[in-house]
Amino acid sequence: MTTATLLSSLFVFVLASFVGFELINKVPPTLHTPLMSGANAISGIAVVGALLVSGEQNLNLTVILGLIAVVCATINVVGGFLVTDRMLQMFKKKEV
Repeated sequence: MTTATLLSSLFVFVLASFVGFELINKVPPTLHTPLMSGANAISGIAVVGALLVSGEQNLNLTVILGLIAVVCATINVVGGFLVTDRMLQMFKKKEV
């Protein structure tokens, strides 16, 4: 990886972080649950992609990073669904 590639990748990462932070802060509280559901779907796609990468026959850095990505994305999906479920429970009427 060249220095120019590394710097441009780092620039895109930092820019995406700032844009994402600003977008999330602008979302009204009533839309947080649908936003979480969409984020969970995207994380599910990341799990599938990481599984495809880590399923190769030879063991190299790509496979190891793919396995780490599977673990991290799975934790993200499960945690996201738990938080979304708790948020949806707040909207249910309580039985008397």
